[in-house]
Parts: sequence; C-alpha cells; structure tokens
Amino acid sequence: MWGERSWEREVFLSKKIKKTGTRLIYVFLHLVIKTNLNLNLFEKTLQLKGFPIKEAKKRLQAIQAISEKEYSVYVEKLKKDIVSYHLRESDFYIKFSNLAYFRSWDALPVMTKADLQQPLVERLSHGFSNKNVYVNKTSGSSGHPFVFAKDKFCHAFTWAEIMDRFSWHGIDFNTSLQARFYGIPLDSIGYYKERLKDRLSNRYRFPIFDLSDEKLEQFLKVFSQKPFKYINGYTSAIVLFAKFLKKKNSNLKEVCPTLTCCIVTSEMLYESDKKLMEDTLGIPVYNEYGASELDLIAFENPQGEFVLNSETLFVEILDDNNQPVPNGMPGRIIITSLYNKAHPMIRYDIGDHGVIAKSSTAKKPILEILVGRTNDVAKLPSGKQVPGLTFYYVTKSVIEDDGNVKEFIIEQTKVDCFHITYVADTALTSNEEQRIRKAVVTYLEEGLIVHFKKVSVLDRANRGKLKQFASKI
Repeated sequence: MWGERSWEREVFLSKKIKKTGTRLIYVFLHLVIKTNLNLNLFEKTLQLKGFPIKEAKKRLQAIQAISEKEYSVYVEKLKKDIVSYHLRESDFYIKFSNLAYFRSWDALPVMTKADLQQPLVERLSHGFSNKNVYVNKTSGSSGHPFVFAKDKFCHAFTWAEIMDRFSWHGIDFNTSLQARFYGIPLDSIGYYKERLKDRLSNRYRFPIFDLSDEKLEQFLKVFSQKPFKYINGYTSAIVLFAKFLKKKNSNLKEVCPTLTCCIVTSEMLYESDKKLMEDTLGIPVYNEYGASELDLIAFENPQGEFVLNSETLFVEILDDNNQPVPNGMPGRIIITSLYNKAHPMIRYDIGDHGVIAKSSTAKKPILEILVGRTNDVAKLPSGKQVPGLTFYYVTKSVIEDDGNVKEFIIEQTKVDCFHITYVADTALTSNEEQRIRKAVVTYLEEGLIVHFKKVSVLDRANRGKLKQFASKI
C-alpha cells in the first residue's frame, strides 16, 4: 500500500516495538495491507469511537432545509442557547465573561487563544471530563498552542460538515482515494496510529518532511500506480510538488487520469500558486479554511465562492475595538461554536483577518478576503526542503497541558541554524530542550544547530499575529 521503501520503514519500526503493546497495531496493520481490505470504515470507525455521525448528518440536513427567510432566527436562537448553556454549566466561562446571564451579544467579551492556555480540566463544562470528550491540541501555527475539547456530538458534527463540503466536488470519504500531503508523527505509536487512520479513511499519505527532488520523484511514481480521486494537504507542500512538475514539464493528470481536484488547507492560497498548481496538476484547486479547535470555517464551492460555515459556527468580523464592521469591510475574524457544550468557544479570536462579501446572506455568507496563516519553507544543508508546518511536529513534544509555553516563533538564520524564541512561565529545562533537538533530528536531519531564548513578550507583525516559522536565508 505505501510502497517498498515505506514498507521497509514499517518493518524496521516494528522490530523496535516488539516488547510493547504497539506490536498489536503492527500486526493489525500488516493484516489490513496483506488482505487489501476495502471496508469503507470511515463512518463506522467514528461510530465505534462513540461519535454519533448518523445523528450529526441528520441534524445537518435539517439545518440545510431551513429557508433563507427563517435562517437568521435559527442562528440567533443558537447563539443565545450556547451562551446561556455555558453561563449555567461552565465555571470557566462564568469567570471569564463576568456575567450572570445572557444580556446581549455585544456585551460578550472576545476570547483569545491566550485565555485558553490553562489546564483543560479547569475549562470543561459540568458533566464533562477527559473520558467523555474529544481532546486534541491546536497546531500552534499561529504561535499560540493550547489543548481543547469537544463533546462527542460536536466532534461528529464537525465531520458531518467536512464530508458535506467535500461532496460538493464529488468526494466520498468512504470510497474516494485521497493523496494526502501531510506530516506524520515519527514515534512508533503515533506513526502506526496515523497509518491505520489513513488506511481506514481511504488515504495514502505523502509525508512532507522531505520534499527534495529525489523524494518528489518517488511521489510522482506513486501517482502513476494508484487511482487517486483527489489531493488534500498543506498548500506549501503541494506548491513545491507543482514546481517540481513544472521543472520536469510534467502534467499530473496525464500521469494519474483518475484525479479530479485538489483541496489545499492550513496555509494561505495565493492566486499565483493556485494557477501554478492548476497548470501542473491538470485539475481544479479549491481552498479550505478551518481550525481544529472549531470546525471547517470556509470552503470553496465549484463556482469559486469561499462559503463560510453558517451551520455549526457563527462568524463575525470585528474592528480593533471589538465592534462589528459592515460586510465588505476588513476586520478580525471572530468565531463562535454553536454546538460545543463541553468547552466554550464563544466570540473566539482566531488570529486572522478577513472580509465578508456584501452579497452574503445569513444562510450563505461568503468570505471574500482572507488574510491568514502563511509558512515559509526551510532549506536544509542536505538539499532537503520542508514546509514550515513541519515545526508543529517538532515543538508539540513540549506543548503540554499545563500551559507553560504561551507563545513561540522559530527563525532560520543560516542553512544549519534555527532560533526558537518562546514566552513561558518557566524556562524550558535542559531535558525539554534536548527533546526538541532530538525531534529536529527525527523530522529534519542531523547536524542542525538549535538555539533557545525565553522572553517576556514576542514581537508581532502589523496585524498583531505571530508567524510561527520564518526563514531569513
């Protein structure tokens, strides 16, 4: 399934973990590959984990059936309901908002990522614990990492929304084979978990930690062998692949005729990059904008409209004084999760700026302009090129639930030298620094120099947002 060289890696890793329970993961993975099972287990897997995907899909259909005329009423009711719920059930939100009851929407404070950098147990609503919620960490792409939670219905609803949007382009998560340009954990347990998830989700992963021409040549060979339906992944990684194809004067659609579209995510999509990708991939490219702590935020439809998610989220644009701006005017993107009862995400400042089109309606708001996350590419002494988002996998090893590390940025000052500047209550220990250096070797290569610096505050760009990685070479 993953090619000869990847299989050799799996055999190598399996020898390292024979004495642990992860050996069972390897055995099951080997069985899946050996029998070439095609069980269409994506939704079944969600159900087995306790996420009510069937109920979520039914709720989504019911919401989509609401008329445009009645949609504003639906949204206003959900806004009031979720705030009232957390003012009753969330000690964290009661303290944060300093409100006893819901008075008006404009009276609610804006929540930032820094407000959520405290132990998760202190932020969960009554009746929820780590045992009955979905827990994950943000990527830290903005430099503000934290742990978040969703109740199980909310998490199922997230997947229902994603599946609905991908269906706009003829994609079925159970049957459409995905070419996935993403990172992957390189520790044994994390590696196998992701490989299993890929198999059960009908995905083939192209790890983006090495995007040298030699590796991209291997990627191209895989495309000639597998009936991929679509490409999904980090914008910068796919752009590098597109540049490689251009240099070879190759068209990917001719190599893999089953491809129908490419969906990019996690980083800004510029028109010049989109044109390059469409020319070299030979398929249309669509943009996705989302946040793991929330949901899919906006998704490009076949008509080229960047449609905001008005079904599970409420998106508003505010000025620097937290006042709403009219459609057509720029401002900060503020988002409310209308269905997350486990953890309040109310008027949450995601750290991006944008413009909602004047032609928007309550049911179909259009994100006309997005000024969001961008990541440079790191070029290494060996000639490897890796997207800046690789550093998510490097730094997550010390992003713990205690909220010690508040912010961080990484700068490449020389081809072999990186500086990690961070804000924290206490300095990283020598063991923590060593863990990061070890992760740099694992995900990048040996021989790199890493410097650490603890500061009280980080310099910011004009928009007040941190750029997690920047190359100065």
